[in-house]
Amino acid sequence: MTLNGVRVLVTGADGFIGSHLVERLVQEGADVRAFCLYNSQGSWGWLDHAPADVKASVDVRLGDIRDGRFVEAAAEGVGVICHLAALIAIPYSYDAPASYIDTNITGTLHVLEAARRHGVQRLVHTSTSEVYGTPETVPITESHPLNAQSPYAATKVAADQLALSYHRSFGTPVTVLRPFNTYGPRQSTRAVLPTILTQLLAGKTEIALGNLSPQRDLTFVSDTVDGFIRAATTPGIDGETLQLGTGEAVSIGDLFHTACKVLGVTATVREDVQRLRPAASEVQVLLSDPGRARERLGWQAQVTLADGLARTAEWLQAHLSLYRTEGYHV
Repeated sequence: MTLNGVRVLVTGADGFIGSHLVERLVQEGADVRAFCLYNSQGSWGWLDHAPADVKASVDVRLGDIRDGRFVEAAAEGVGVICHLAALIAIPYSYDAPASYIDTNITGTLHVLEAARRHGVQRLVHTSTSEVYGTPETVPITESHPLNAQSPYAATKVAADQLALSYHRSFGTPVTVLRPFNTYGPRQSTRAVLPTILTQLLAGKTEIALGNLSPQRDLTFVSDTVDGFIRAATTPGIDGETLQLGTGEAVSIGDLFHTACKVLGVTATVREDVQRLRPAASEVQVLLSDPGRARERLGWQAQVTLADGLARTAEWLQAHLSLYRTEGYHV
């Protein structure tokens, strides 16, 4: 299946991964409809920073994933849906869990109902490696037990299972895509890598970070987006869950030292309680087994960590005014 000429709806198109996906879909020749969260400024989020030709070719719908009627209208005439809209900040899910239920679970229900009623060819639903919690064994495969350690992760488990149930119950052509830790240009300082890089690029020599011991499997955003394209176009994967990761993990401490090396700077770490996740939510290691994605999608991460860090730092340097290097919030 090719996406050339296919109308594709991207929910969460204003976000980090979603905006990159929109750009790639335009390159693929898709007729892109971008679902962005309504705001009184009329902002398209990160799509505001997309190339002019991309913005000119995209049909942007400002709305709210919690509004079922709006979601159904946005899905009319669509062949493929890539559902990325979600609340994702883990610490905030401790303060406002009901909003995560409304957005991540009920919002997914609205997308599933719209996909079923309009008869889409493929719905790619976005999961997260956080659904595994601290794993029993590594590397993690798709069959690993689900063990949510935060309200956020619990809502993603529920949304995943709801999506898969629609395939089993109604034959809705759903594929669950489970990226591990995606990074790259446009990521917020909610995530650790932009937190490190923006402080280093601002000339700080003492970097405020949280726990340095957890290990993460980091995938550059262009590789994650390629996984979405393949999940949207590969036949015979309805009802499957496929995870995207490099198969390599790095500790936050080692990531800090690698970032210093890539930028050619020297710095130390200061523990900042604002950067610490709630203790019960901290997942100690996330390390994927990418074998199934390689087998089913022909997908494999291409960008090395050093190259991805350099490309991310270059973009952040050019857009540092968009970020705060004091008073980070998670």
